[in-house]
Amino acid sequence: MEWLGRAKIDYTTSPKPLSLKEKDGKVTDLLKVCQSAVPPCQLNPLLFNGHAQTMWTAIKSHGPQLRYKRRIFEADHKEFNGSFVVDFAVTDPSAKVEADETLTPRTAYFSEHELEAMGSDDERPMLVVLHGLSGGSHEIYLRQAIAPLVDSGKWEACVVISRGCANSKITTGLLYNARATWDVRQTIKWLRKTYPNRPLFGLGFSLGACILTNYLGEEGSACPLKAAVAVANPWALHISSKMLQSSFIGHHVYQKVLGDAMRTLSMRHKEELDKYTNIDTESLFKLKYLYEFDRAYQCPTWGYPTEEAYYRDASSSDSLLAVRIPFLGINAVDDPIASNLSIPYAEASTNPYTVLCTTSLGGHLGWFEIGGGRWHGKPICNFLNHMAFEVDLDSIDDKAKGTRISGNPKHGTNYDPIRRKMHVNLNQ
Repeated sequence: MEWLGRAKIDYTTSPKPLSLKEKDGKVTDLLKVCQSAVPPCQLNPLLFNGHAQTMWTAIKSHGPQLRYKRRIFEADHKEFNGSFVVDFAVTDPSAKVEADETLTPRTAYFSEHELEAMGSDDERPMLVVLHGLSGGSHEIYLRQAIAPLVDSGKWEACVVISRGCANSKITTGLLYNARATWDVRQTIKWLRKTYPNRPLFGLGFSLGACILTNYLGEEGSACPLKAAVAVANPWALHISSKMLQSSFIGHHVYQKVLGDAMRTLSMRHKEELDKYTNIDTESLFKLKYLYEFDRAYQCPTWGYPTEEAYYRDASSSDSLLAVRIPFLGINAVDDPIASNLSIPYAEASTNPYTVLCTTSLGGHLGWFEIGGGRWHGKPICNFLNHMAFEVDLDSIDDKAKGTRISGNPKHGTNYDPIRRKMHVNLNQ
């Protein structure tokens, strides 16, 4: 029963899920793979609803002690130039990492010698991870999810840091937004060139899940990733924002906490914002709520007329229609931040490449079990291990549903889920 912490699990996908061939010759499908990867969801009964699960994330436990080496990239995007960083998980247990005190815990920059030595012809699967709002590779929810893969000795992993986050420096006035797919696109291109034989997989959390899903939709059948997982995606940002503003706790707790995080982040980059933008930083730093920050920063910086226009344009619900690789989405129905009303059930039910897994309990990036463990890491690792080591990746048909564009030729109409109100050069 749910009041004892046993969450109900539901799945939404196409009536005919994507057919998959395994390396032993057996034929299965994406839904069956997801169902076998998702274990029972038995959570801590004392954290009996989404608010309790979500607020418990504020309790800082140590979590897995993953170590990282950081590489600085110069953006190759003409309009969105500047620098960004990527943290690479250290997978050699014997390697020494002298943490840099100016960075997040257990993280140091690559040495010049290490940078020159990067590259390999090995075939180890590599995971590309996107963190949540104002987060980084140090976040506990992220480390608890990827540590089993890294510690297994079979995987490599890196975390693309959103500009300005995790003690990274910005060299322009741009931070990031939910449509900011260009840095992950450049990272994946670099990985394919530097590690040509490694199959690449994607994992995103919260806003990072939104960015990842938007990237997958933009790439469509040309996507270089083999499979992806999106966790606690807020999907329709305008709906999730309205739901937060409609309740006292949503407005004065969650919106404020998220707003505080972005205000703190922007304050670290006051010099750059003053130098490269016309934003009144003194007024920006006085704002309380996330939607106020988006109105004051995202709108003038990116050119959106209102924060609602930004939310609608940057949402990833429609992007799900264009995904053409095996995709598992995981959301908790009681998530107070990524509202259940924003989850694209209808879109998932038309796309054989996608499976949405929803749990009745879990909150936002909570899923705390008795003893402090986190449930969400289990389906993530199970799914990715199955896709990487048991599925014949070359047999996946990226054209099982044809073009991403639909419509009625008789009337000359067409619908492209990636067509946006704000035109952006994707640098593909």
